[in-house]
Amino acid sequence: MLCGTVSSFSDERVVTVQNLDRAERFWVEQLGFQVKVRGEGWLDIDVHTCVIRLSKVRRVEHPVTLRLQVENVESAVKELTTLGARLQYEPHRTAAQELLAAVQDPDGHTLLVWRPLSEDEYDHTPALPKELTWSPEAEELLQALLRSVPSLFRALARWRVSKNAEFLAESTRVVQREHVIRAFILSSAKVTRYRNRQPLIDQGIDVSRYEADFASDDRL
Repeated sequence: MLCGTVSSFSDERVVTVQNLDRAERFWVEQLGFQVKVRGEGWLDIDVHTCVIRLSKVRRVEHPVTLRLQVENVESAVKELTTLGARLQYEPHRTAAQELLAAVQDPDGHTLLVWRPLSEDEYDHTPALPKELTWSPEAEELLQALLRSVPSLFRALARWRVSKNAEFLAESTRVVQREHVIRAFILSSAKVTRYRNRQPLIDQGIDVSRYEADFASDDRL
């Protein structure tokens, strides 16, 4: 059973099918969605984000496109093709930082099988959200420190530490390494600040100079 989440449609939320029993096996038994309600010649499927209606017709004239978010695109595509779907294109990276593939179900509807890429999989380093001038050394240090943050939380950390560094540099309007170090420490809650020591040490920073910040009850 392949479990996923349908996140969007390119058309109305009706999927026409020629064989309702076959479609139910594909969507319910094989894809792992649940029947919500059924009627004569149709049934509604709960796909987690919305409900789609499988409606029996003599001929499918208007195929739809659906986005199916999964944890593992490669294995999902392999399973779908084993279940009778036809591969349209192999998994590839998109400009939207997604891993995306496409298959066609037995009734000709397109399933875009995808997952978001983590920052560790990006082919570039996201820019800092800067408003002030930054010294090259300050920007380089923050980018290095951010690599220690789990990718799931990195975007938030990038925004928070950058803004706090600029807050500390407000008087000079130029962000320096010192501002980045203090912002990296003070952007975390006091109880979790100890986690920031090792990344700073790894960058050759003497953390003993910042004990006051580690001990401070303040959080930027």
